[in-house]
Amino acid sequence: MAANDLERETTDVLRQLVRFNTVNPPGNERPAIEFLAGYLREAGFHTELLAADQDRPNLVADLPADRRAAGHTLCYLGHVDTVLADPSEWTHDPWSADVVDGFLWGRGAIDMKSQVAAEAVAAATLARGGWRPGSGALKLVFVADEETGGDFGAHWLTDSHPDRVRCDMLLNEGGGEVFEFGGRRRYGVCCAEKGIFRFKLIAHGDAGHASLPRTGDNALLKLGPVLERIAGAQPSFELTEAPAALLRGLGFDSGDPAKALGRIAASEPGLLTQVEPMLGVTLAPTMAHASDKINVIPSRAYLKIDCRVPPGLGEDAARRRIADVLGDTADGLEIEFTEKVIGNASPLESSLMEAIDRWVRTNDPGAETVPLILPGFSDSRWFREQFPECVAYGFFPQRHMTLADTSPLVHNADERIDVRDLGFAAACYRDLARELLG
Repeated sequence: MAANDLERETTDVLRQLVRFNTVNPPGNERPAIEFLAGYLREAGFHTELLAADQDRPNLVADLPADRRAAGHTLCYLGHVDTVLADPSEWTHDPWSADVVDGFLWGRGAIDMKSQVAAEAVAAATLARGGWRPGSGALKLVFVADEETGGDFGAHWLTDSHPDRVRCDMLLNEGGGEVFEFGGRRRYGVCCAEKGIFRFKLIAHGDAGHASLPRTGDNALLKLGPVLERIAGAQPSFELTEAPAALLRGLGFDSGDPAKALGRIAASEPGLLTQVEPMLGVTLAPTMAHASDKINVIPSRAYLKIDCRVPPGLGEDAARRRIADVLGDTADGLEIEFTEKVIGNASPLESSLMEAIDRWVRTNDPGAETVPLILPGFSDSRWFREQFPECVAYGFFPQRHMTLADTSPLVHNADERIDVRDLGFAAACYRDLARELLG
């Protein structure tokens, strides 16, 4: 299929997907999943719906080798649920899938119905053309419930039906947008995800009547200096394998991350907001609570702080960062961890990485790949956890919209994608399957 045909078909499939309102909660992913199942079944895939909740099924679609020859299983993964959208904040209705000036608008246009569409079209194109893996199998897994943790989606699926989704290589969301630095074009391949060590910072005092401010000991005031310290904190550097490789890929000495950030800030300040969180522990206050009544001085107040830790590090790294940032403002405060999840990673070197890099160099001459670390969370976590030998990367190549273009649109109003990138990505998934599976 020619590039223009791939772009056209992927655009059509994405428009269909965007028009399914799959805001999670409640999700209601069944219509979108059934549409994808029918599309792939018609192309020659064996399809199966597996569900913890019948309104929220997951799709597993297989295209095995003609003679079931032994070999690797390559899996294309994606989720069809989205976050909320308020139509009053959008230029085009978030479920219209309008195509205007070369962009397809709608909730999920980037996160991540676009990748689902490109993966589906690439696979269907191969199957319709009579291609079958020379060995191994091509598997597509489209899931519900990523946006709220995967209890009905990938988490449940890998835990309850591991044999149906077991794979050796996996491509998911988390990377692929092009960016320029030092005069070179680079495509990030997400090799790792940071861990989550969220905590409450609790202050104690004595209650009193708010009309007499000095009669009590206001616990809320004790948190003010904490917020100031966090707001003014300098970057943290905890370089595990993937962050160090990223700096080397950008041409820096990984032993001097502060100097690297300084040069990035001077030449590409927009890139700084993406790179800095990948290199160390981050603290982001997101919620606060004090008195339940406006006229009562609070005897207890707390901040909820979202703490992200580089892959491979744990609670010790979080506590070091808390101590470094807060200093003596933490005296008398209580730290209560509410969530502890170690980050996850896949090897930086693999046949899948080599194939991705070759494809990028061939299809965008002069460009190259670099490893990225996802500061957030994706369903890759569940596959890495359940199948330790699986090499899982985040890669959805976008040549026409840069990392600086797409990042502000994720979970935001006016989410949209350049339709040229839909054909570009579909061609990538088609070509990778051919190369890796024969």
